[in-house]
Amino acid sequence: MSKHEIKALIEQFNREKRFSFAALGHKRKGLRFHPDQRAYAVRMAQEFGVRGTARILGLQRKTIQRWLRAEGIWVKDCPDWVYDWAYWRKKRREKWERIKAYRGY
Repeated sequence: MSKHEIKALIEQFNREKRFSFAALGHKRKGLRFHPDQRAYAVRMAQEFGVRGTARILGLQRKTIQRWLRAEGIWVKDCPDWVYDWAYWRKKRREKWERIKAYRGY
């Protein structure tokens, strides 16, 4: 299969998932999404992850994260690499502060 055929298959899969999501319920008074739609998105998020589900269904990540937390499913606020990056940024700043103090800048 060529790259274009694979992309077309993935897009067809995403369209089918979006259609299934939309077909699950109609808007109710006071609710933007039907409870069945929320349950469907939660199941997808457990399978594909929050970012993948957001991309497939065309929803915001925060919405999906809020639904997961309402179901009692723990969701990270940010990826693991962010904590490592912040740690090393802090170390780098401390190093440069020590160098400035030593050199008298």
